[in-house]
Formats: sequence, structure tokens, C-alpha cells
Amino acid sequence: KKKVDWLPFWIGCLAGIIPWIVFAIYVAGATINGSGGIPTFVYFIYASMFAFFSSFAVNMYLQYTKKGKWADYLYGERVYMILSLVAKSVLAWQVFFGTLRP
Repeated sequence: KKKVDWLPFWIGCLAGIIPWIVFAIYVAGATINGSGGIPTFVYFIYASMFAFFSSFAVNMYLQYTKKGKWADYLYGERVYMILSLVAKSVLAWQVFFGTLRP
């Protein structure tokens, strides 16, 4: 196909952002009502996971528009695999070290 249909991309972005917004509202509510708050490491997890999962959308955009190295379909797929591995590893380490806090 010469012309890319962007509708699935935008629907995916909308469906993907909703859980992040809901969690942000939950965190804000827990902080405001003074119920003890949320551990600091959870904020770092939230920020880093948001950055990683947003990078999946960036990778998809670059792959669809065939910019630079992403003109090669396999390059984009390799980037997906690397992003997935790194995001899950970072999450695991953050949870691990966060639970070890006194």
C-alpha cells in the first residue's frame, strides 16, 4: 500500500493512554487524601514505563513512515524486541529494589 491508514495507530494510542491517565488520577487521589501516599519507587516505575511504552508508538511511527533505518521492516521489529526486553528488565529491577527498601 502506498498510503498508510493511520486510524489503527491513533486508536491504539488512545487505548494505550487511558490506563496511564487512570493510574495518574489514582496516584493523585492517594496523595491528596493523605492515606499514607505511594512509595517513591512507584513514581519512578510510572515515569520509566510511560517513557518505554511511548517509545513503542514512536517506533511504530518510524516504521510506518519508513524513516532512516526503519525503512527496513526487520530493523523496526528488532527495535520492538529490544524495547520490550529493556522495559521489562527495568521494571523487574525497579520492583526488586523498591521492595528491598526499609
